[in-house]
Amino acid sequence: MAAPKKGRQGTQGRPGRTLALILIAIVALTGGMFASGHTTPRLGIDLAGGTSITLQAKNEPGQKNAINPTNMNTAVDIMNRRVNGLGVTEAEVQTQGDSNIIVNIPKGTNSEQAREQVGTTAKLYFRPVLTTEVSGGDPAASPSPSASSSASTGSDKDSDKDKATDKATSSSSPSATSSTQGRAVTDALKADPTPSGSGSPSSSPSASPSASTDPATAKLQAEYTALDCSKKTVRAKAGDGVKASDPTVACGQNSQGQWQKYILGPAEVEGTDVDKASALFDTQGAAGWKVTMDFTSKGAKKFASITGKLAQNQSPQNQFAIVLDGEVVSDPFVSQALTGGSAEISGSFKQQEAEDLANMLSYGALPLTFTEASVTTVTAALGGEQLEAGLIAGAIGLALVIIYLVAYYRGLSLIAIASLLVSAVMTYVIMSLLGPAIGFALNLPAVCGAIVAIGITADSFIVFFERIRDEIREGRTLRPAVERGWPRARRTILVSDFVSFLAAAVLFVVTVGKVQGFAFTLGLTTLLDVVVVFFFTKPLMTILARKKFFAEGHSWSGLDPKRLGVQPPLRRTRRVSAPVDTKEA
Repeated sequence: MAAPKKGRQGTQGRPGRTLALILIAIVALTGGMFASGHTTPRLGIDLAGGTSITLQAKNEPGQKNAINPTNMNTAVDIMNRRVNGLGVTEAEVQTQGDSNIIVNIPKGTNSEQAREQVGTTAKLYFRPVLTTEVSGGDPAASPSPSASSSASTGSDKDSDKDKATDKATSSSSPSATSSTQGRAVTDALKADPTPSGSGSPSSSPSASPSASTDPATAKLQAEYTALDCSKKTVRAKAGDGVKASDPTVACGQNSQGQWQKYILGPAEVEGTDVDKASALFDTQGAAGWKVTMDFTSKGAKKFASITGKLAQNQSPQNQFAIVLDGEVVSDPFVSQALTGGSAEISGSFKQQEAEDLANMLSYGALPLTFTEASVTTVTAALGGEQLEAGLIAGAIGLALVIIYLVAYYRGLSLIAIASLLVSAVMTYVIMSLLGPAIGFALNLPAVCGAIVAIGITADSFIVFFERIRDEIREGRTLRPAVERGWPRARRTILVSDFVSFLAAAVLFVVTVGKVQGFAFTLGLTTLLDVVVVFFFTKPLMTILARKKFFAEGHSWSGLDPKRLGVQPPLRRTRRVSAPVDTKEA
């Protein structure tokens, strides 16, 4: 008797362990969902309600070809800072085409304020620093580079202060002195270094004897004392509504990631006074990355005036703050008047930091204006109706699929329905977890993608079942039919799902906005289809093939040989020979 081939029994594997593995994964994902507190998918603007604003970029008069990817991406960054600065989470700002920017703001936001914020040009100012300290920390003296006759391109790492220099100057090493950082605002205003904008700097700042009794000064001091820049909502309101000609409080983040609070003098130079800014790597002075600025003729006079007066002061009053939309993005110090119409900011910059600062400086003079092309307001009620309609459509589609499976596959439909339920649970849980993880929002196109996925998933089951039936039609029993039909079905399923996933990936890359939600959901559910078929449907079918109800081809099992048209084998019988009459001689 020939020995059985090795591995013949191993083709069935251990389906019980595979089923246990996927069930453990589902339990773990579900537990993580409840532990995170996000038990429902995050809804997009079309389902949760909110405001969608389309802005169209236009060139300023005399500025040609200003609408380019660099300027558009910079505008997106600034607008994103604005809408998130309102305390809004989950807001989306992205380009659409070559000249449009789409701003999607969920419900719970002042839409009028949001429209005003994203539709106006960035407000960039150069303000003198009166006093500063780490927000939430005790005022303490810290070393700061002192002024010198030769401008330096270096930076004192301990002080976290960048140096603003004239491009024509050489470099020297900075030294440290004691700082007046953190002193009272009344003392700072008595030695106010801010000029009136005239072209000639004075030899010494003028004192203001009444500063300590000025109600406006006392109010500013109170705002500074109460300011906690570690809180996002507080940072968004710091200096809100203050005119450029008035002193203000502001927040900024240093290179150590700490938030600092400032008292700043009136704006002396505006962003429109900057002609251009760029990030360069200093190959000659070995100073690393630096940011260069070129001013307009009017801006050059203003900048020379303010830097000449700041250079005469002690730290931190020899610093000027570059303020973008109320936030300090840099606070370099100066040691001499910068009169060349250009300047550079150097320090321990990384490439990305230098490029970001250059983009922010450029945005103050960005030759673009934006007009509202359209504003769409989606109410929560309308979003709820859309979601309800989408769920009803999905339920109808699922019901039709189940009716077809029960009518045509009978007992096998139980396997398909169980697989659909597993796929639905995994899809829901993963969508709920992806909301806080990567910001995935379930919008109406994404719901459509999930509905389309029902057909894709059901198609995989049908391919597998039909392969099994083909094997039974060839005269095999159920268990060998499952194992022989699986490799052929597996190839077909993988090819089909690969085509669907490839289409979803291409659609995700080449589209923007809500269509990406459809593509992402379609790709996600396609991957889950492979997981469910391999780790749930196939093992479950292998286990049920051992049961009498399916193995013997019950009429309601969906595997009845008679219903499948299996012809019984023909039985051959011996031919009976006719009696032969004997002839008589």
